[in-house]
This record gives sequence, structure tokens and C-alpha cells, in this order.
Amino acid sequence: MEKRKSSFSLLGMLITLGIVYGDIGTSPLYVMNSIINDAGTMADAKPEYILGSVSLIFWTLMLITTIKYVLIAMKADNNEEGGIFALYALVRTKGKWLIIPALIGGSALLADGTLTPAVTVTSAIEGIKGQQFGNIVFSSKQSSVLIIVTVILLTIFIIQKSGTDRIGRSFGPIMFIWFSFIGIAGFLNLTNDLSVLKALSPIYAIKVLFSPVNKVGIFILGSVFLATTGAEALYADMGQVGKHNVYATWPYVYAMLMLNYFGQAAWIINNYQNKAYNHISGINPFYEMLPADFKVFAIIIATMAAIIASQALITGSFTLVQEAIGLKILPRLKVKFPGKFESQLYIGTINWMLCAITIGIVWGFGSSEHMESAYGLAITLTMLMTTVLLHQFLIMKNHRHFANVFMVFFIALEGLFLLSSLIKFVHGGYVTVIITCAILAIMIIWYFGNKRRDAYLAESENVSLLDYLPQLEKLSKDSSIPTYATNLVYMIKLGEDYTIKRSVIYSILDQTPKRARVYWFITVNQTNAPYECNYTVDMMHTRNVVNVQLNLGFKKSQHVNIYIRQIINALIRKHIIDDQTPNYSMVPNRHVGSFKFIIQNQQFQDLGAQEQMNNLDRLLIGGRLLLQNITISPSLWFGLEFSDVVEEKVPLFLGSQTDEYLTEKELKNDVKP
Repeated sequence: MEKRKSSFSLLGMLITLGIVYGDIGTSPLYVMNSIINDAGTMADAKPEYILGSVSLIFWTLMLITTIKYVLIAMKADNNEEGGIFALYALVRTKGKWLIIPALIGGSALLADGTLTPAVTVTSAIEGIKGQQFGNIVFSSKQSSVLIIVTVILLTIFIIQKSGTDRIGRSFGPIMFIWFSFIGIAGFLNLTNDLSVLKALSPIYAIKVLFSPVNKVGIFILGSVFLATTGAEALYADMGQVGKHNVYATWPYVYAMLMLNYFGQAAWIINNYQNKAYNHISGINPFYEMLPADFKVFAIIIATMAAIIASQALITGSFTLVQEAIGLKILPRLKVKFPGKFESQLYIGTINWMLCAITIGIVWGFGSSEHMESAYGLAITLTMLMTTVLLHQFLIMKNHRHFANVFMVFFIALEGLFLLSSLIKFVHGGYVTVIITCAILAIMIIWYFGNKRRDAYLAESENVSLLDYLPQLEKLSKDSSIPTYATNLVYMIKLGEDYTIKRSVIYSILDQTPKRARVYWFITVNQTNAPYECNYTVDMMHTRNVVNVQLNLGFKKSQHVNIYIRQIINALIRKHIIDDQTPNYSMVPNRHVGSFKFIIQNQQFQDLGAQEQMNNLDRLLIGGRLLLQNITISPSLWFGLEFSDVVEEKVPLFLGSQTDEYLTEKELKNDVKP
């Protein structure tokens, strides 16, 4: 599995258009439509209102997308990787509290993303209502739109399992055609009323917030914010394409987007008094401003762009979840790599959960107009949390004064957008808030449940492996005991001071003794560098007890079966451990014997262990163990499904439990000494 190369080139720029800009690039399909809906009808969308709105869009994209994300956030790359979890991994050593903004931001980003495929595809397909293409006349009923949208979305989710690398190669050219088309269409309409360019002045943006023509006041920012919702995805995807390709393509994308917004604004200003539109709501100026002959092409290319945006969102969700798993923020889930690149991954559980939620949103809200009223609320939380983490990054880079100015400005700006988006809560925003809270609860239980469990184990359940080395060496040579395995491998955390869970030693020595030629203790350490892959070996002055510290980046596969065989072959070649050539084998020149992997699954035993905990710890640790039991098994997670694996259930605490209220009532037939 290789990492996608992200060198700067014309081809790289084309690929960037297809991967990075799907979400933000399809925003012209619904942003101006949402702004008209805020006004009421076309007749209420007066020139002062429209000029102010498009000015707000221009300056929102300038301040949040261009300045914050393109110019500042992309400097905060973690070995060329971006996104809120990569950023957290970069700065987490600066304070334990930084996990809080990372959890909130990550859960909100995943939740709000469920609306992106629904909004974009529905907005694109709604253009066919009542249209005639040759002899085919499409129904004006919304139910027809919903059926087509459902079929498209189901197809997108079904193909994820087989990989989308080949399809993805066409995304770049399609998005180049899309951006060029919307830019040209906007420019042609803009030439009908160049006065719209006055909106480049921020004065119009400020004035409209307090103007009587703006019936919703500051809450108009909730619709304006939709224009920049893809900025977080832009930052997260830079690792796939390289920051220099983003730097080179963003000016073009920004120009095409603004030409289209200005073109839509010019069309609205020229038609707001048109009797044909006078008292109609739900008008989409993106399609209405196009000549009739171009509508078929517009609908086709818009649908393709919406599919690409949906594909980017799904892939982005997989990446985000994989990072969260690597950072031990989410439970383990089965990750597959259907393509030849590490960025081409598939997580079935997430895929089908997204599918169910997205299609449920399509039918629950019924139209893009209703979806827009709920869209964007949660993502403002993500942007605020990214601002907090970027503040720490800038301090880490010795830019304290700039960091403070940055923090104050963007907290105020994004806080304003969050406040304006709160009205969306009652109009459907509660859906993404509920999803956010559900994801956040899982993250909190898993992350803090791990922390509290480890704290209890550190206090009472750890022993030093060094104290048991003589027994392990003696057991290995004891021919009176049958050989359990040539190589006995425990997937367990071994601390720097050689502390290990008591249950591991108990498993080897106190149950039926497990005799092996070599005892392996494999610790998988998650590192901040996304694709780090190295190991250290400590023989502890023996030839048959091996401490391996395997250091894997939070984006690397944890299939240890591959790594362990490479390590043991290296040790045999260096004569650090003895040759294990088996007497019988169909594999020529095989020097490695059999393996048996032991994985211990902790269980919450009854009363005794729970009574040692307070209520919060009992909830966190119990919840963490429940999630462990309903998600992927450790053997599958470590890629050991075809290996000899023994999964041992062990209690959370091994200490013998007693009940202080137990008293002896009677002792019969006592034997006298």
C-alpha cells in the first residue's frame, strides 16, 4: 500500500480540482436560492438586499476560506496531512484539554457531512422538474426528484466497496468543466448589470445586516455561511494532493465561484420585479439565469459535480474516522483498502450508516429548500474548534501575538456565524445536532474510558516483566511440558519501565503453562506522524523473550502479521534469536517456525470491580467495554484472521474479590490438629 504522490504539477492541479473542491464548488447550486428564501419571494429580493448578500459571500470566502484555511491553516500540516485530527495530533502535547475541541470539532464535521450528499444531489436534480428533453417530459412532482436522488445516492454508496480510484481519475476534468461552465454562465449574466461589482466593497456587506430590506437581520449569515462549508474539507484533503496544488488552484476556483454568484445576483436584480416570478418562492437562480438550450447540459454537469462532491465527502468521512481510530478517539472498525493508495480506503460500517442517514434526510426533509434550512449549523462548531487548535499551533511556532489576534478575530467572526445559524435548529438543524451529540458521546466514552481504565490498571494490575524473565526462560527449556507454540505472541502494551498487565503473566505461567521457544510482547504505539512505520527491539539480555515497540502513524494499517514476520526474519539473519527452520515444510528456505497469537479481551466482572469505582468511571469504563464487544474483534483489527489466534477473556481486575459482610455461621466436623 503506497501513499498517493502529491507533487506540484498541472496534473496534480487537475486532480486537486476533482478531490478538494467538490463541496465548496457545488455551493452555487443552493446558496442564492437560500438567500431568496430568507427574503420571502423574488419580489422581496430587492437590489440592496442582493448586493449586500453577494458582498457577504465574497468577504466570507475571503476571510474564512482564503485567509484562515488556505493561507494559515495549510501551514499547520502534520507531515503534509491536514484536517482537525491531524492538527490535534500536531499540538496535543501542548495541553491535555486540547482533546475537547478535537472531539467536538470531529463529531460535528462527521455529523454535518451527512447533509452534503443530500443537499448537493437534490439541488442538482431539482433542475429537471417540468423540463422536456426531446420526447421526454419530466414530472413537476418532488417525489420524482426524490426517487432519482435516492437511486443516485444508493449507487454512490454501493460502489465504495470496490474502490473509486479509476472513476476518480475523471473527477478532475469534470470539475474543471464545471467550474469553467459556472464561471462563464455567471460572467455572461454579469455583463447585463456590471453595477453588481459594487458588492466587492465590504460596506454593502455591513449595511445589509442592518437594512430594513433584510427581514431576517443577522440570521442571513446562516445562508451566507453555506458558501464556505467546504473550507474544512479543503484543509483535510490537502494531504492527498499537496498544499502547493491547492495554492495554485484556489484563485481559479474562487474566481469562478464569485463570477457565478455575481451572475446570479445580476439576474435576480433584473428579474425581481418580473411578474412571472413575483410571488413565487423556491426559485433557483442558478438554473433560471441559463438559456433554455443550456439547461440540459447544466443539469447533467451539475449532477456529476454533485456526485463528485458526495464522493469526496464519503471518502473524507472514511479518512476522518480512520484518523480518529488511530488516535484512540473512536472504537476499532474494519478498514479496507480497495485501491493501491492508502487514501483509497473503505469502512463498511461508516459507509452504510452514512447511506441510511443521508437517504433518511432526503425523504425526511423532502426538498433542497428544507435541507438548506438545516445545513451548516454543526460545521460552524468545527470551524470554531479548528480556530482554537490553530491558536495553539501558532503559539507553538512562536507567533504568540499573531496567535492571539487570530484567535480573537476568528472566534468573533465564526461565533457570529454560529449565532446566526442557531435559528436553523428549529428548522431541522436539530437533526445534525442530535447526530453530533451521538458521535461525541461515543468519542468521549471510548477516549476517556480508555484513560480511566488504564489509570485503574496502573494502580493495581501491572507487574514488571523483568521479575518473570527467569521463569520464562526456564519454562522455554522445560522439555517435560509440551510445546504450545514456536513463537508465542502477546498483543499487549509493555511500558517503558517493563510494566505489563498481571493477566499476561498469569496466562503464561498460572494457567496450563504455555511453553514456547520465543515469547513476543508486541506494543503498537500510535504516533503523531501520519505514515510513520518503524520498530525497536529489546531482548532484555535473553535470546527468547522479545519486547517489540512498533511505532505506527495514525493513518497506517495495523496489520501486525505483516510486520512481525519481517521483524523475526531480520533477527534471525542477525543471529539475535535462534534459527527456527521446521523439520517439515512445503516452503523452501523457511527459517521461521509457527506462530500463535494471544489476545486478551477484558470484561467487566461483577460487584467487586465496580464497587472500586465512582459512578462516572463506572459509566466510562463500562461503556468502553460495551463498545469493544460490539465492534471489530482485535484479531480482525490486527489482520490476524488467517493466523492461529487465541482470544482469552479476562476480568478487568484480577485481584481476588471479597465481601466484607460474609461471616462464618457454622463449621462442622472440624479436624483437630
